[in-house]
Amino acid sequence: MALYTETVMDHFMHPRNVGEIENPDGVGQVGNAKCGDIMKMYLKIKNNIIEDVKFETFGCGSAIASSSMATELIKGKTIEDALAVTNKQVVDALGGLPAHKLHCSVLAEEAIKAAVKDYYDKNGIEYDHSKFPDCAGCEGACCMV
Repeated sequence: MALYTETVMDHFMHPRNVGEIENPDGVGQVGNAKCGDIMKMYLKIKNNIIEDVKFETFGCGSAIASSSMATELIKGKTIEDALAVTNKQVVDALGGLPAHKLHCSVLAEEAIKAAVKDYYDKNGIEYDHSKFPDCAGCEGACCMV
């Protein structure tokens, strides 16, 4: 069996939604101190719908593929639907990741949440803090930066 699925390789070689959004409504940046991956996600939101999403990722192929797939999973969705995306859904949509690369899908989930949290904070929108990463408790394994 190949280490990476065709879908992972496709999203790595031809990532979707790469770049930066000018005047984004929300921006989230997360990183993994252990491996050095950094993901930054930009959201454009209108009427509670994610109209556009872009990402910039510094990391391995799995990190890039996970970022790309995460953007595909949330584009055109409501904020609530985006917040419900899990790292498992990212992995499943990619057709799997090697066990030692699963942290990349976690970063993708956390990048979505960080960008939504930024949107909420910028707009004074109340939210359930338990739905967002608690960087104080993650001991540097994965945190918003």
